[in-house]
Parts: sequence; structure tokens; C-alpha cells
Amino acid sequence: METLKIGIVGAGRLGTYHARCLKSIPDAKLIGIHDVDLPRAESLAQETASMVFSQYSQLLEKAEAVIIATDTQSHYRLGIEAVQQGRHLFVEKPITATVEQGRELVTTARERGLKLQVGHVERYNRAFRSLGNRILSPRFIESHRLSQFNPRGTDVAVILDLMIHDLDLVLHLVNAPLQDIHASGVAIVSDTIDIANARLTFTNGCVANITASRISRTKMRKMRIFSSDSYISMDFITGKTDIFRLADPTESTIFPQTLPLGEIEKGQRKLKILYETPETADANAIELELKDFVNSVIHNLPATVPGEQGLSALELAIQVINAIDEQPQ
Repeated sequence: METLKIGIVGAGRLGTYHARCLKSIPDAKLIGIHDVDLPRAESLAQETASMVFSQYSQLLEKAEAVIIATDTQSHYRLGIEAVQQGRHLFVEKPITATVEQGRELVTTARERGLKLQVGHVERYNRAFRSLGNRILSPRFIESHRLSQFNPRGTDVAVILDLMIHDLDLVLHLVNAPLQDIHASGVAIVSDTIDIANARLTFTNGCVANITASRISRTKMRKMRIFSSDSYISMDFITGKTDIFRLADPTESTIFPQTLPLGEIEKGQRKLKILYETPETADANAIELELKDFVNSVIHNLPATVPGEQGLSALELAIQVINAIDEQPQ
């Protein structure tokens, strides 16, 4: 396979982003768009020089892979039909509306030898990518993801709409089973939870405190990671990462983004304090995740965010929602 033929389901905001990004990926060929809103699908198809498919089944006949960028409630219905027809699948987060649906989707794709990737796009954010292959041992993680109100996405709780990004990152960073959850949340302007906080404790002692809101006056997407020898601050809006860490006095500071700040005694050891602002190439995060998906299909490689990890994030999000529901009113 030299070029992957891809169809997009959903011609809204995310579907439009995906369609535009695919045009920049040489190994991908956008064959067409399907949306229940036919005029919207026609407009996007015209922009991207692709076809319009009024029926989903028609799109599946022509495509080798499908991108699902629709509302969460339809992810399972569309996704399971795609994998049952032998199509590789990229689905926006959350993978499905329920854990049971997600498990069936992941199992079916695995049994049929198909690639299934979930759109946890913050994995490709410049700030997160700048960490590279650093070995992290977080003891405490704090994140804030605040957004101005937008009716889009209010069909699900803010945990599934916004917080799930950080839940996925925390699971990726903390290599230990979850031990305990304390959570609270309220519905203010919609029928689902609009503001939520979750405190997660893992068996290795790490604690993550995660806050998400979709009725903030200003946007914020930040995460801070504390460990025994470092402090990391990531801003997912600006793509900037700041690192303060302790290093052995003999370690050479060869990177231009490293600034020595002095020395400190820790126990019997003398350590130097370094401030780093790691840099990585700026890039479109959605385009990067789509390149990852296309590459995984063509070369039969593991995706960065496979269906199993998307399912783990959903399972944790549902646990947070259940913990909120169990709180006394």
C-alpha cells in the first residue's frame, strides 16, 4: 500500500480540520465526505476536491480507512460498522459514549487486524512533545483546562469533553494502577456537568489533581509535574515548557536552552540547579496525529494512541463521573 484512501464522517469543525490536514499528507488520499447535513458535506468536499457520499455505506465501499469526527453518541455506531467492513479507523475522543461500546470496538478491530487510533491530540502538542524521551517519575501532577462556554460539546459532561485530555496524559505519565478517586462537579449552564475536579491517587503514591471547566472567562490549558528532582510546567496553548531540575555537578550543559541557576546540597550530595526550556519543531498537532495514523496503517506500526489507550482514558473518565454522582447533593 503506497497511498491510504481515507473517508471522513462529519463535516463540522473537527471534520473540516481533518480534511484540510489530509491534503498535506502525501501518503493519504481523501476520497470523500459523509455528513447527514448534505449541503455542509458538499461544501467541504468542494473545498478539498473530494467526493460527497450521501450514504455511509457508499463511503465504506470506497475507503480503506475512516475518520470519525461526529458527536460522541454516534462514535460506536459508525465505528463498529467500519471495522466490521474491514476498515481501519481513526475516531475522535472519547472513543465511544460508554465503556462497553469502547471495549467491543477495540476487540473487534484487534480481532480483524485493523488499526484503531483515538484522537487524543494533546499527545502531539508542542509542549508535550518537547519532553522527548525524558524519564519522569511524577509524585504530584496538577492540571487546569478551562474554556469559554460553547454549546458545542455540551451533549456530554465536561469530563468527557475537556478533562479526558488530561486524564489520558496522566495515565501516560504515571506508570501505576489507580488506587482512589475523589471528585466533585456541578452542572451550571447545561444539563451535564460543566465544572469538575478530580483527585486521583495511584498505587505508587503519585497524586493527580485535575480541574476542567467550560464556563471560564479566559482559556487555560496548563499542566505541572512535580517529582523528587524536577518541576515541569507545560502550557498547551503557547506550546512552551519550563523545566527546573537537579543534576550532578559533573553533568555537562550542552543544550542552548539550559541555564545553570546555582548549586544546592541535598543530603550528602551537592547538586546543581538547571533551568531548561526545551524546544521542538512547531507543527499542526492534528496533522501530526493523522500522519501517525497513516504511517501505522501503511507500515503496520503501532499508533501513538491506540484504541486500548483511548479506552483506558474513557474508563477513567466514567469513574470520575460516577464518583461525582455518588457525592451527597
